Amino acid sequence: MPLSVKLDPDAEARLKALAESRHLNPDVMLQDAIVEYLDREEARLAFRTEALASLSAFREDGLHVTLEETEAWLDSWGTDAETPPPVCHK
Repeated sequence: MPLSVKLDPDAEARLKALAESRHLNPDVMLQDAIVEYLDREEARLAFRTEALASLSAFREDGLHVTLEETEAWLDSWGTDAETPPPVCHK
């Protein structure tokens, strides 16, 4: 789907200079930038959605793991005394 993007003169000059320095077409750089932006924003949305679902579940059942429990578990990683993940509790 062809799209048109209007850039201010400064951004357009920066894009052209960067594209030239990399021996790329400015259109290719714009496509890559847009895909990177979409990937990042979709990941951010997924993280926020998951966080809100977790908060909702906590409000319903009160199950949680404390920071201290999590830190102790993470500190055990890669040691001979590595522990299983902590169990959720009220």
